[in-house]
Amino acid sequence: MAQSQSNVAYQVMWNRLISVVEEQAQALVRTAFSTSVREAGDLSAGVYDTHGRMLAQAVTGTPGHVNAMADAVAHFIRRIGRQNIFEGDVYLTNDPWEGTGHLHDITMVTPSFHNGVLVGFFACTAHIVDIGGRGFGADAASIYEEGLYIPIMKFAERGEVDETLVRIVRGNVREPDQLIGDMYALATCNEIGHRRLIEMMKEFGLDDLDGIAAFILDNSRRATLERIAALPRTSAEGEMTVDGFATPITLKVKLTIEEDRIVSDFTGTSGVDKKGINCPLVYAKAYACYALKCAIAPEIPNNAASLAPFEIEAPANTIVNAVHPAPVALRHIVGHFVPDTVYDALDKILPGVVPAEGAGCLCNFQVSLRPRTDAPAPASAVRSEVLTFNSGGAGARPEHDGLNATAFPSGVMTMPIEATEHAGPVIIWRKELRPDSGGAGKQRGGLGQYMEVGAREGHEFDFQAMFDRVDHPARGRRGGKAGACTTIAQDDGSKMYGKGKQFVPHGRKVMLALPGGAGYGDPAERSLDLIKSDLLRGYITAETAKRDYALSNADIADVQEKMRKGDTV
Repeated sequence: MAQSQSNVAYQVMWNRLISVVEEQAQALVRTAFSTSVREAGDLSAGVYDTHGRMLAQAVTGTPGHVNAMADAVAHFIRRIGRQNIFEGDVYLTNDPWEGTGHLHDITMVTPSFHNGVLVGFFACTAHIVDIGGRGFGADAASIYEEGLYIPIMKFAERGEVDETLVRIVRGNVREPDQLIGDMYALATCNEIGHRRLIEMMKEFGLDDLDGIAAFILDNSRRATLERIAALPRTSAEGEMTVDGFATPITLKVKLTIEEDRIVSDFTGTSGVDKKGINCPLVYAKAYACYALKCAIAPEIPNNAASLAPFEIEAPANTIVNAVHPAPVALRHIVGHFVPDTVYDALDKILPGVVPAEGAGCLCNFQVSLRPRTDAPAPASAVRSEVLTFNSGGAGARPEHDGLNATAFPSGVMTMPIEATEHAGPVIIWRKELRPDSGGAGKQRGGLGQYMEVGAREGHEFDFQAMFDRVDHPARGRRGGKAGACTTIAQDDGSKMYGKGKQFVPHGRKVMLALPGGAGYGDPAERSLDLIKSDLLRGYITAETAKRDYALSNADIADVQEKMRKGDTV
């Protein structure tokens, strides 16, 4: 380094690095082709030192991507080889076990050089709409059916893009323009991060990042260990059962708090499933770490050092440690339930800290549209792949109600109808909050949503369902009640399943009721004003107010009179 730096200067640089990676992430949002990135924020971005240790991550993005990507850069360094890392290079992969858990995520890594010397790396990840194979869904029986596998390799060497790779990708996916566009967007966002980093290094007179890296990692490690050391030295077990594909799956964890680490041991968890809902360990680890950091050290920045004390153990071939060639396309379904499993254990150690269970996994679906085949289709009918992200309700918190239609733990945003309908000939006929879906409690669970999905005239479609909580609703905590289950059917009453590709004929709609979060605390302790407010907002019906909260007929009549007058909360 050109000169020694004070702690104050390092703190300024640290904050600057966070702004650098946030600009990196926003560049990806602005340039990505996929609506899941542009509208839902299903991405991650970060900066790493020359050893592949994450120094800073963007706020925009998901924990599954960020925390899984924290381990990825070291794999890139090992696979590429330091002797083959050149200025102008760009590397990529969608390896589920060395990336972020399934083939539908592209991870891009770019080495950053300053004055001809390697000073670090930038990495980013984005979910892509298609990677070939069976398409995004749970139907595959092995990874080989789930799409095109891209090992860790060079997308560009010394500034020259590998056009052979581009042609292979184009020839194996359903949406080649979107995918190649996203690959260039990923490379561009890393380049933006690199430019801003070099500007910072010049401004502060840095020849390398060794000093600031040591400052960040040492302070983060020390702060995290202080939080862990203040906790009781004990163990507790947590467990939850969710729908699975054809049969329910059970997640089990033993949480052990030691002086300098917290170990989450998933021994006893269900084995690998035959269908693509299995979760590689890197993704389960990402969400277990996230859950613990949220509860214990939420304000400590997320980086390699603050993540290190949270250790994850799981036997191979359990559903949270699926190994090759297990199908893993919907690894998020299991991964997103890991935090609630961890919280079931942590609540026994630190009561009054963690929320009740919520919807858990994202309520995603993908629509594969095509011209109708039961009759002549209009010339305007087209083939299209439309992926949309939606959320059920979050679980109630110890001091606050759960958030409506909000994804926890992923943080992925619900996509607007306008963006979804712009992506292809799909129609969202209804999208609104689902009354009575939030579990009753002193703090009420967040509401799920109603959705009705169809296609424009002249189209039929395959509906790829990626839901859970059909048979296993979110459980309340400390006396709170369960949230509402997921329901799915066609508008003629035809039954549909919570997972898997299902045909929807021309003119039919899919009717969805997405799950609610569970309540926290005894419903008898909920304040009268909050109950009345919920009734006035339409969050609960009069029947629920009477049954779950014992609201009197007089109070119900009072609220109904206000509603007739058009009063608002």
